[in-house]
Amino acid sequence: MLVNLGTPDAPTPDAVRRYLSEFLSDPRIVDMPRILWLPLLHGLILNIRPKATAKDYSKIWRIESNESPLRYYTRAQAQAVAKAFGDDAVIDWAMRYGQPSVASHISALRDKGCTRLLIVPLYPQYSATTTASVADAVTKALKDIAWRPEIRTAAAFPGEPAYIKALASVARGELGEAAPERVIISFHGLPQRYVDAGDPYYAHCSETAQLLRTEMGWTEDYAPMTFQSKFGRGQWLAPATETTVLKLAGEGVKNIAVITPGFVADCIETLSEIDIALRQTFLAAGGAQFKTIACLNDTPEMIGLLETIIRREADSWI
Repeated sequence: MLVNLGTPDAPTPDAVRRYLSEFLSDPRIVDMPRILWLPLLHGLILNIRPKATAKDYSKIWRIESNESPLRYYTRAQAQAVAKAFGDDAVIDWAMRYGQPSVASHISALRDKGCTRLLIVPLYPQYSATTTASVADAVTKALKDIAWRPEIRTAAAFPGEPAYIKALASVARGELGEAAPERVIISFHGLPQRYVDAGDPYYAHCSETAQLLRTEMGWTEDYAPMTFQSKFGRGQWLAPATETTVLKLAGEGVKNIAVITPGFVADCIETLSEIDIALRQTFLAAGGAQFKTIACLNDTPEMIGLLETIIRREADSWI
């Protein structure tokens, strides 16, 4: 079962509010004491943020299938991997927050007679806020339905050769013969206190960034690592993607590209935050050309990567 982060069911304030309520209620995501955080979440944030977020979703919503890009690509990934495995394995997918839920699809796999379950969190870099949260959801689902299959969880894959080569292949295809003055390697941000407490996320991001630079022949100066999507107060991992882009524009850089290797499928963070909002920021600051390199999505490189991971992790099962 492939598991990605999650998505609202519609680009509306009500749907976004339901999704954010589940997402931001998870102690893995916000580690403040519940007695302080929950009143703030339900009394203020869920009354203000959904409207603006719904507007962002409406700009990227896939009208033809009435779903978010993240749901579309996660399903497409699962369908393509299923073709690769044929009758050797049942390939399913779910979302950590929102629908389809981890619990409902674990129940469906049980009803199909599955006795071995491999969970593949679709997060290349490990963090307690993502990979560990998927494990929490799986444990709760199995407890609630009183079913205990033989279970494995695929490890994070920040340095997986097939992943690095897939990123490089897609980047080369997206850039073509173009040579931007800089390529920003942007990862989702994380509060600094998580890393200080031992979360390996920053180290994993650094590993991916350096291996990608080596594969592409980029220097660190040409392709700096940055972090996006800061939420709330407090110190987050730095440098910030927006700050870096503004600095480059101020130095006279006119042509940049941004790649987001922490996401294996395009989503609101890549399509709205980067391709729309950050593009506008760069152009308004004096930039001339801005390229967002697509995520791996359902490319052959991504499907090959997933097949590699699944066959390794399910060794002796398949």
